[in-house]
Amino acid sequence: GMMDCKKALVEAGGDAVKAEKLLKEWGLAGVEKRAGRATNEGRIFLAESAAAIAVVEIACETDFVARNEDFIKAGQGMAAQALAKGWDKPSAELENQVKDLASVIKENITLKRVILVKAGAGEWLHSYMHGEGKIGVVVRAKAEKAEAFKNAEVTGFIHDVALHIAAFRPMFLEQSRVDAAWVKEQEEIFQKQVEGDEKMKGKPANVVQGILKGKLNKLMSDICLMDQGFVKDEKQKVSAVMAAVGKAAGTPFSIADYVYVRVGEN
Repeated sequence: GMMDCKKALVEAGGDAVKAEKLLKEWGLAGVEKRAGRATNEGRIFLAESAAAIAVVEIACETDFVARNEDFIKAGQGMAAQALAKGWDKPSAELENQVKDLASVIKENITLKRVILVKAGAGEWLHSYMHGEGKIGVVVRAKAEKAEAFKNAEVTGFIHDVALHIAAFRPMFLEQSRVDAAWVKEQEEIFQKQVEGDEKMKGKPANVVQGILKGKLNKLMSDICLMDQGFVKDEKQKVSAVMAAVGKAAGTPFSIADYVYVRVGEN
């Protein structure tokens, strides 16, 4: 602000270099004072190349700041830097840039996470941003033949999968990725539910087991991407649509993994 600049120049006796240093010192002091404020807003930034995609989330206090041009420009620069340097977690260099940004904007701003998704052999990356940087998705697809990702139907499907992930927020790619201990815990919960249901009293064991299996299958179809109903045709599983697209294109492919990031969530 102009008054801050004036105050710094007065205290520095008109020395612009000393005044700039004072402004920086005051700004960082302000950052520390604001550090305890909640940062539930923010924005996700993506930077990509054929070999990798960097995802950077910067949190702030207000949605107004998340739409600020300086905030957006700084975030885009940090994502590009993370990609260029191959950073897969917050670095001291990025943390310092965020502190400088907070000293200018005068709001608590934090670097929440940095993710780097790399393409392996035979893999192709695709990103999708939703809602002014509120949700970011990266899909990593794999095929035996590189030509698969030159096919418009294949790349169109992968884009639709990114939209699907943004909309349905699957917890896992497929059932094989679900932790066995977690599955057991869910089975125990379903068992207790069935035991407490008066309608189930006296039912044969095989009927009870069938119901428990049905409950688990329903849960898996809700939380696993490959078992969810596809966003453009919920009567078909994502896995079935993917197989059909690969067959029609003559180039089978698969979704190797994905990243889902939503502002304010861990």
